[in-house]
Amino acid sequence: MKRTDGFPDDFIWGCATSSYQIEGATHEDGRGVSIWDTFCHTPGKVAEGDTGDIACDSYHRYPEDIALLRELNANAYRFSTAWPRIQPDGSGKPNPKGLAYYDTLVDSLLEAGIEPWMQLYHWDLPQALEDRGGWANRETAFRFQEFAEIMFAHFGDRITHYSSLNEPWCSAYLGYREGVQAPGKRDRVLANRAVHHLLLAHGLAQKSYRATGLSGKFGIVINPGRQRPATARPEDYAAAEIASIESTRIWLDPLYGRGYPALFMQYFGADLPIVDGDMEIIGSPPDFLGVNYYFEHVVKAVPADERNPFGVALADTWHEKTAMGWDIVPEGMLRLLRYIAGNWPVSNLYVTENGAAFDDVPDADGVVHDKDRIEYLRAHLQACRDAIAEGIPLKGYFLWSLLDNFEWAYGYRKRFGIVRLHPETLNRIPKKSFYYYRDVIAGCGL
Repeated sequence: MKRTDGFPDDFIWGCATSSYQIEGATHEDGRGVSIWDTFCHTPGKVAEGDTGDIACDSYHRYPEDIALLRELNANAYRFSTAWPRIQPDGSGKPNPKGLAYYDTLVDSLLEAGIEPWMQLYHWDLPQALEDRGGWANRETAFRFQEFAEIMFAHFGDRITHYSSLNEPWCSAYLGYREGVQAPGKRDRVLANRAVHHLLLAHGLAQKSYRATGLSGKFGIVINPGRQRPATARPEDYAAAEIASIESTRIWLDPLYGRGYPALFMQYFGADLPIVDGDMEIIGSPPDFLGVNYYFEHVVKAVPADERNPFGVALADTWHEKTAMGWDIVPEGMLRLLRYIAGNWPVSNLYVTENGAAFDDVPDADGVVHDKDRIEYLRAHLQACRDAIAEGIPLKGYFLWSLLDNFEWAYGYRKRFGIVRLHPETLNRIPKKSFYYYRDVIAGCGL
């Protein structure tokens, strides 16, 4: 059936999840310890002492999740692989039981007519590698390449879209500078070293993928920002441009062969352990770029100091907010997609995460009537449609997330899913937003 809602007939409609947030079974079938296992079991790091030990139990209940995707008629599922399931210590021969789990998942998706999009890394670094320095250690980039090569060799005949890293900004800055995510370090130098080694890891894995001769596509997923100036004053416009360096340009400029931005190098170049040849490895453009968008920051210029060398600060806003405290700004998604398409030669863009947490309250029958989430999704899908109408090469949309799940340091208190999990039984109960998204996929309008 030809679509009449402004989306191309071949547009990809999917959902996204990540391994640590849904799988559970952290001690089964030879899985090693990840940095998130360690972080969660450190008192005070995660709300209410929650952990991903059980999560959604998708390790055992994945057939139910695939049935939900099938009911949606989603044509793709973006999931991540748990590195510690494949290489429990982060190197060496793969764990056969780990490969077998993803074999079954991938084959089951294909049997259901759902294309598996494999995200190689979504933050669950093997603890053994963190013990040797983690992403601040150059060795980790080469261990990631080894891990990726295992996945290419084993799944390459069935996976057409691989992505290397999910939101490396979070891995580097929330993990090594702010300390609010695993591994919980607070060291600016370590964070900047992590930036370079994450990009190097992507470049090495991409180089290995292309050497296989496989016909699939290889990309990366970032959470870029196109910050909005608080006023029309020149200094606030300049602040918005500067703010985009750390959130966007330090990732995209190197990936597209431009090297690190000059202002970033001016302040932090000494932190970057660049070795001859690194930038050439990093600077081979990916086949596709995944963009995760949830909200838009508003910034203003302030006096620079040692703690804030760029002289940029967040400004107050008027927008309604999600349960995360994030502004609801669908126009910001369109601005961001325009910014990327207008400044880098990206031929294939995907919104790889978009969604919202709200304080869902089920009715007496256990069903969540989440009108606020439906309106959030509707507005952001309209922004996607507008982007396509403008000629931006947006090829697909992955809703975050299929299931309410373990939301990192927030534990289970922030719920992004279009499917509720019963707190005791973990039974899957579609919310009203599930049926809204099903209608969108069916082409019944926004």
